[in-house]
Amino acid sequence: MKDSYDECIIPLGNSAMEREKYLNFKGAIRTGKILEDIDVFAVWLCYKHVLLHTQKPGQSAPLSIVTALVDKISLSGHTIYPDEDIKMSGHVSWVGKTSLETSMQLEQMESGEWRKLLHAYFVMVARHPDNQESAFVNPLILDSPQEEAIFRQGEANKTRRQKWSHQSLLRSAPSEQEREVLHNLFLETLDPKAHTFKVRVLPPCSLWMENAKLKNVIICHPQERNLYNKMFGGFLMRQAYELAWTLAYVHSKTRPVIVNVDDIWFRQPVEIGSLLYLHAQIVYVKDRDMQVRVHASVKDPEKGKEETTNTFHFTFTSRGDDLLPRIIPRSYHEAMLYLDGKRHYESALKTAELNSL
Repeated sequence: MKDSYDECIIPLGNSAMEREKYLNFKGAIRTGKILEDIDVFAVWLCYKHVLLHTQKPGQSAPLSIVTALVDKISLSGHTIYPDEDIKMSGHVSWVGKTSLETSMQLEQMESGEWRKLLHAYFVMVARHPDNQESAFVNPLILDSPQEEAIFRQGEANKTRRQKWSHQSLLRSAPSEQEREVLHNLFLETLDPKAHTFKVRVLPPCSLWMENAKLKNVIICHPQERNLYNKMFGGFLMRQAYELAWTLAYVHSKTRPVIVNVDDIWFRQPVEIGSLLYLHAQIVYVKDRDMQVRVHASVKDPEKGKEETTNTFHFTFTSRGDDLLPRIIPRSYHEAMLYLDGKRHYESALKTAELNSL
């Protein structure tokens, strides 16, 4: 693991020119830019792992490394200061036959000490550059009990992802408890005076899910391409995050704070010149917390074909005093989005609890 370990500095404190790239309209840090940097760093760590001893300095790597999944990014809740350097550090924490997991953290200097800002797990895959087929990667040699524990955590992360995929609402019916949740929500929306299932009314302090969304379309220019002439995954993540943040801002009427990012699958590459459609939807609200889902797809206007490329899941919290309007699904499709959002939100809560131990 130590062979892939690396760290680097985002020089917010020492470079006014670099700092300008990371500031938003309020003078705070653009979290989307940080997410973009983490993706670059994850790829770099994997390239260090697949480095061959016979490779000469400056020679291209024998494999292509691409982002397959953002497993989880959990944030500490600490404010990221715009005038202090940020340190990124990490290493390859688990390796399969053709895939790698990277474990990374961000820290910022405060009162002479590095304070943890976030921890992230990315899953990358290796491919042959010439034919794009999967390629085998170097196995990990575990040199200490600590490294063995880290590797076991990687195995546990893989098992959790497999279980989550198997229980997906795209494959399996909701549980009995989830069906009861939906039925109770449905009963709340019935008019007791109408004596019919057709008349639906919005409960107090609520909002129909269909009215809690934003859309955007992006023309994919070559400026944001990666080494393989596809759109850079970090760019897609930044665009999705900023749309989700905007929607959470509109809904809460206060500047929301990101607390968790998880389950971002990069299902297929986005070609240069594509029309990238981003659909952000608030799918679940609990007190002052919001779960936002962003669906990304590319459309070919000439062929009339549209395909899903990514699905992003973000958990935000509002620092306002008032409770946020609940989100109420109206159709079965929206009910599945509601349950999926509820699952991601509860997963984010568990992550926050573990990080606080």
